[in-house]
Amino acid sequence: MNVLLIEDDQNTRDFISKGLTEAGHHCQSCEEGKEGLFQALESPYEVMVIDRMLPGLDGITIINTIRQANINTPIIILSALSDVQQRVEGLKAGADDYLSKPFAFSELMARLEVLTRRNFGEQQETTLSIDNLEMDLLAHKVTRGNKVLDLQSREFRLLEYLLRHKEQVVTRTMLLENVWDYHFDPQTNIIDVHISRLRAKVDKDFDTPLIHTIRGSGYSLRVN
Repeated sequence: MNVLLIEDDQNTRDFISKGLTEAGHHCQSCEEGKEGLFQALESPYEVMVIDRMLPGLDGITIINTIRQANINTPIIILSALSDVQQRVEGLKAGADDYLSKPFAFSELMARLEVLTRRNFGEQQETTLSIDNLEMDLLAHKVTRGNKVLDLQSREFRLLEYLLRHKEQVVTRTMLLENVWDYHFDPQTNIIDVHISRLRAKVDKDFDTPLIHTIRGSGYSLRVN
């Protein structure tokens, strides 16, 4: 299980991180709201644990921003604010669960496991599309209009990631981590080369370009 923990109290943060690591899970922990939001938007996680009261950005604002970015990762709010109205506010913001402090680690683990099972049990998409571009994940086939696009394996993975994040800006770091499984910058033009090849296949001979370079930020798959 890959968990993002956003918690400003060091004792609580260390307690949860240690427990998750000992249970064989990976925990990325942040103590400040803006840093936590950056991590939530930049990297994929199976579940997030977010405190309500944080320096920089509060937990409710972070959750609202995550949901507005169309990220559906399950979220548990962890907070000392535990009356009914506060719990309702947190759930309405987009959280999937709400655990009050003080808490037992065993209960937190049980709730994390329930949320991740529920998430993986959802009906998985078999097709991804934008405009007249369609990817069939089962047949491993990509078409634009009536034309079948002949993509290499890495190009397919790259396009799949862009489709899953269509209308969003995808950074080089996101592509390196999620398409190449690199957690460092190899200091090469590997992304530029593959984007160029993919653009030649996806956009060539079509009036509407779909792959756009966002100067200084990355790339975006969109109609306009």
